[in-house]
Amino acid sequence: MKLTSFNVNGIRASLGKGLREYMLDGDADVICLQETKAQEEQVDLSWFTGYNAVWNSAVKKGYSGTLILSRVPFKTNTLGFGIDEHDREGRLITVEFPDFYLVNVYTPNSQAELARLSYRLSWDDAYRAHLKKLEKSKPVIACGDLNCAHQEIDLANPKSNRMNPGFSDDERASFTKHLDAGFLDVFRQFDPNPGRYTWWTQRTPEARTKNIGWRLDYWLASEKLKSALKSCTIRDDIRGSDHCPVELVVG
Repeated sequence: MKLTSFNVNGIRASLGKGLREYMLDGDADVICLQETKAQEEQVDLSWFTGYNAVWNSAVKKGYSGTLILSRVPFKTNTLGFGIDEHDREGRLITVEFPDFYLVNVYTPNSQAELARLSYRLSWDDAYRAHLKKLEKSKPVIACGDLNCAHQEIDLANPKSNRMNPGFSDDERASFTKHLDAGFLDVFRQFDPNPGRYTWWTQRTPEARTKNIGWRLDYWLASEKLKSALKSCTIRDDIRGSDHCPVELVVG
């Protein structure tokens, strides 16, 4: 099975900047999108046949949001955690396949001067608890924009960015708790190299050209699935967003 995860930073804009072609040509069985910034009725996906769509849009229009498109039949799907304070921004979808749960997430940003750090850390705790609860029934594969560069290798300028949103000590420690809870950072199972990023700031025009980026987009997997993980690839050749897709093959 081929799965892809992509923060599109607005699905309506991204469809006109390469997302449509990527969806049609990529031949993924499951597509997980984050930061869709749209309600379902605002997006025409009638051209993308053979896939069932599960939307989770924010109450606030034009903000946040997640979407899963699957051509593989699934048993059930749920939106959010069932916790009101966390479920108003459309940040989480869980889909149950026969052999595993798939979770698509758009983790809240801790914002400038870490103004939302406390909320962000409480979100991480709820997210991790959600994954562990699911894992009691069957293994879990989780993907999305986790809004954290975990290690210094995961961003181009770690020294100057320490304590900035996405690279604060607290956020990095919180990410470590995901791994300590038994989940693999799948990309690092295949590629230990520096310079592998999934997001480039639009504030610096040459950031992407010069590969001055961050790795913010991940696949996590239950350790018991390790032998089923065949590849994990950062597709930094794909445009249409300030992020790029990350593709996973399991079998």
